[in-house]
Amino acid sequence: MSNLHREVWEGWTPQNFIDALSGEIDMIMSGGSWRKPFETKKEMIDYIIDHQPYYKKLIPEVNKYFINRYSLKGENTDA
Repeated sequence: MSNLHREVWEGWTPQNFIDALSGEIDMIMSGGSWRKPFETKKEMIDYIIDHQPYYKKLIPEVNKYFINRYSLKGENTDA
């Protein structure tokens, strides 16, 4: 089980990153953005890493949350 409340970076937890990205990713996945919805895990993970505030490294809990939320398929990753 992952810990959404562990500190990842300067007081930020995975839950903080999820909260910061949720609106933006919800808009993309619902078709309400100029960007087309993600089709694979890799597309989602690349986007998350690029758009996380401050910390541009993989956070497994954040990736798993969004991949599971949108039931994304695709190649196996270190999500």
